[in-house]
Amino acid sequence: MKIKETNSFRKSYKALPAVTQKKAKKQFELLLVNLFHPSLHTEKLEPKHNNIWSFRIDKSYRVIFTFQGNEIILLINIGPHDIYKK
Repeated sequence: MKIKETNSFRKSYKALPAVTQKKAKKQFELLLVNLFHPSLHTEKLEPKHNNIWSFRIDKSYRVIFTFQGNEIILLINIGPHDIYKK
């Protein structure tokens, strides 16, 4: 599986504290091995027909993503848990 990033994701990632970036890198490694690893808390967000997913970096931050085909994960944004607005 490959990971791609949007410009919005890159900008938000660069603005994170260094400690959060370090945690994020660890979670990205888990994501590549097992998309549904228990520590990621991967979930499909409402409304489900939008096919938008999230996984946790820690209790304060999460990554919003979607799929492009069967082998690519597109990282949309990273930030506080309320970053995804329907």
